[in-house]
Amino acid sequence: MTASLTAMRDQRSDHGAAPLLVVDALTKSFGGVVAPGEVVALIGPNGAGKTTCFNVIHGELVPDRGDARLAGRSIRGLAPHAIAHLGVGRTFQVAATFASMTVRESLALALAAHDGRDGAVLTGKLGIASQRIEALLARVAIADLADAHCAALAYGDAKRLELALALAGEPRLLLMDEPTAGMSPRSRRELMTLATGLAESASVAVLFTEHDMDIVFAFADRVLVLDRGALIAAGPPAAIKADPRVQAVYLGRDEPPADPSGT
Repeated sequence: MTASLTAMRDQRSDHGAAPLLVVDALTKSFGGVVAPGEVVALIGPNGAGKTTCFNVIHGELVPDRGDARLAGRSIRGLAPHAIAHLGVGRTFQVAATFASMTVRESLALALAAHDGRDGAVLTGKLGIASQRIEALLARVAIADLADAHCAALAYGDAKRLELALALAGEPRLLLMDEPTAGMSPRSRRELMTLATGLAESASVAVLFTEHDMDIVFAFADRVLVLDRGALIAAGPPAAIKADPRVQAVYLGRDEPPADPSGT
């Protein structure tokens, strides 16, 4: 991405909270803010820079210049594990789980990493974290799969497990990169209902990318639109749908934003 953007420093969301995430003039990212408890969609045509933006925020890429701040603290240049410990969780376009482990074991390892303990000591001692594991599994509605091997999970269940793994780190900000990719329409809505319920109940900010405009308009409080690395629009879903710049960007590249009313 080559465009440099300035963050909306004084902008507050409808939630009335101070920004949790501020991205300021990053040449590999976007300018904007995300507030606690807010669900924000980041959309744009293929190649617009959505995943690059996530990689910068989560530390996989270092920006050429600019800054990203979490609750007022700069996270520019920090390693992914350091950013995770500050409260940033992430899910990926393709579900990332521990294929050789059971669901229970993988969550035990994630909890150990969050607590700063050696995951190896959990072998045969999963009872140490059993209550927390059961709570996480219940939260994403896969409690009956605790002893299943991750490699044998249906894809929708693997996505739920990945969400649970992210929640094990007790994030303040959850980055979800194409969370519903490869899922059935029903599973898509169920997963996003879980994510948005988390935002509401635990005041976790959710920033997600998505190509399915039905999902975007059904679940996002606000929508940010990228094109060639530049933020071209930001606002509530209805305003984004009506924005002529957004319509021009999508015309002939991807399907134009769907009508949130379903008409």
